[in-house]
Amino acid sequence: MNRAELADFLRRGRARLDPSDVGLAPGARRRTPGLRREEVAQLAGMSVDYYTRLEQSRGPHPSRQMLTALARALRLTDDERDHLFHLTGEEPPRRGTASAHVRPGLLLVLDRLHDTPAMVVSDCGEALAQNAMSRALSGDAFARPPRERNLIRRFFLDPATRELFPPEDVAEHARSHVANLRAVAAARPDDLEPAALVAELRAGSEEFARLWAEHEVSVRRATTKRFRHPLVGLLELDCEILLNEDDHHQLVIHTARPGTESHERLQLLRVVGLQDMSPTAADRDA
Repeated sequence: MNRAELADFLRRGRARLDPSDVGLAPGARRRTPGLRREEVAQLAGMSVDYYTRLEQSRGPHPSRQMLTALARALRLTDDERDHLFHLTGEEPPRRGTASAHVRPGLLLVLDRLHDTPAMVVSDCGEALAQNAMSRALSGDAFARPPRERNLIRRFFLDPATRELFPPEDVAEHARSHVANLRAVAAARPDDLEPAALVAELRAGSEEFARLWAEHEVSVRRATTKRFRHPLVGLLELDCEILLNEDDHHQLVIHTARPGTESHERLQLLRVVGLQDMSPTAADRDA
């Protein structure tokens, strides 16, 4: 691991970004260009102390999950992401399979969606990035350990996840998750990720195993979802899914139709939900 080169690369990557590039408010006048260390740490879901030590050439060897989070926070291109991995002696993720690296252009779109919940997920349900409104609607996926960031795994193995939806909608959500995962697994037979997730869920959830045996196939598309939110109540939202087929990524956007009660509640969520979110996310370790 080349600590000096890694530190220089991180510092330069941080200096070239403005807060507006990553969806942050400009804030007070800055003495130096670029993001602050605490802002990069917050975006990457790590402690400020951990990130500071990396920039000072005295940090521990970052995990692959940490490198992926740093690449996303610094809006690195694929080539820059690979270079980051090489500096730590790690083999970059293979291209052509599902990637945990979100392209900077897609993150830019996500950051511009200030008034509507949106997140980037893999076609296997792995949460890769989310905006503030998404965190206000359904919770911060990156406050969880890496293994608990998969939406499908959580839906079948964590009963609390289902409390986000009205009870009468849960069965349809379950069926949709299974049908979509079957389509993904069939489309990528040589990729271990969907196969491993299917095996885990078949062993850990009787419901999943039963639905899997029914052999339904259906790729996720635009639909309408209902959410139960503890602050603003029931929200009926249109769900649009934009695909990035090269990386097997999906940009999932939830909107409310103007003039509806859900639209008013979503506007209320933008105020009270964002105020309720903790500002100390930068103190987390990924």
